Amino acid sequence: MTAISADIVKELREKTGAGMMDCKKALAEAGGNFEKAIDCLRQKGLATAAKKSGRQASEGLIGSYIHMDKIGVLLEINCETDFVAKTDDFKGLVKDICLHVAAANPSYLSSEDVPGDVVEREKEIYRTQTTNKPKEVIEKIVEGKLDKFFGEQCLLEQIFVKDTEQKLKIKDLVTEKIAKLGENIVVKRFVRFQLGEK
Repeated sequence: MTAISADIVKELREKTGAGMMDCKKALAEAGGNFEKAIDCLRQKGLATAAKKSGRQASEGLIGSYIHMDKIGVLLEINCETDFVAKTDDFKGLVKDICLHVAAANPSYLSSEDVPGDVVEREKEIYRTQTTNKPKEVIEKIVEGKLDKFFGEQCLLEQIFVKDTEQKLKIKDLVTEKIAKLGENIVVKRFVRFQLGEK
């Protein structure tokens, strides 16, 4: 059995915000591998988030951010209780996503919010770009390009701008907070203004 030092448990706790026992269990399951332990905790976080997704989230915060008097963002994120809404973790999440919206300029909240005619127009463009291939191959290419489009245009599918590894999506960031704070959290809506924009 791999020996798990208190230092690595503490480091994992500081990085993920998970409980000490959860960190120790994850490290044991991962054979002491730090990165695999993070993946293990994230998978558990996803399970926790799925359990909480049906719970009503009607409290929360409206955050705002003004960048150099040229870009403005208003964002509503909901949670279940006023207690969680007042925590530094929740306030930090609201601030981070406001900054992200200002920087990444998403057009939609999620892929479900993209109008059907926009999706069909994108698909048609991708089909005309892909010729001389079997129909099923073309459809797979179109679906792949459509996923990329959602990743660029939809807030929850975008890669978090502050993630140095460029792997963490906004929806993953929210899921991590659900696992840490123990409440359902929903990014409800946002609006972004840019000076001179039509």
